[in-house]
Amino acid sequence: MEELFVGLDLAVTPPAAGGVRGWTVAWRTNEGVVSCSVRDLGAMPLAVMRPVRRFAWSARQRHRPGLQFMVSTGRHHGFESLAEQRLLLALDFAGEVVVQVLGQPFRLRFTVGGQRRDHVPDVLAVTRCGVWLFDVRPADRVSVKDMAGFAAAARVATEVGWRYAVVTGWRPNVLAGVEALSAQRRPLDDPLGMQAQLLTAAAARPMRFSALATATSVPAIGRAHALHLLWHRRLEVDLSRPLGDATLVRTAAPVGPAVMAG
Repeated sequence: MEELFVGLDLAVTPPAAGGVRGWTVAWRTNEGVVSCSVRDLGAMPLAVMRPVRRFAWSARQRHRPGLQFMVSTGRHHGFESLAEQRLLLALDFAGEVVVQVLGQPFRLRFTVGGQRRDHVPDVLAVTRCGVWLFDVRPADRVSVKDMAGFAAAARVATEVGWRYAVVTGWRPNVLAGVEALSAQRRPLDDPLGMQAQLLTAAAARPMRFSALATATSVPAIGRAHALHLLWHRRLEVDLSRPLGDATLVRTAAPVGPAVMAG
């Protein structure tokens, strides 16, 4: 799963010192709110969890919540900011690696400096490579209070055997490249056999994107299917560089997590 985030600037916060005795987590199900100790969290059925707080809209609010459709799960997922939406898009690019995603998964109540505090992580992702817990915050907006919550979330993840990271930003070109590919992420009908033509052409040798599209019987339609194959990683490019007509496209390596940068 680490390979998915090569294209992101990640700050992996070290776990907070000390134990988690007395720390609790609360999450929401269809029947109501459930709480347990941190030590028991790993045994809880993640499939029944619902966002612990609702994604609210109001006039003049500074953050921008919404719903992001993910092809990998086949449904919409809530986010509370554009930064969280970008993480959901990146997780969707992981394709079959992602099994389940939940925004605002639980409320953690912990103690730091003798004071009780609450923290709600941003995203919980169940993948075929393990469970990941994320907080999302632009690097220039991370406060001392945020760091305490991040460290506590990292301690919880360590306690239950999950992975934890803080997503603080994106490396150049990666976000624009993934967003461009996402335009053709949904299923496409292919009555003209565009995808077979693209895969055959790319198998011979790496080709520039424009030349690969031109190698099909209908280049304009070939472009759309090329983006579709890139999203699903049947073709691949180096997203650490700008995606354009001059980008070299090659046949993808055997199945694995999405690689966002060379």
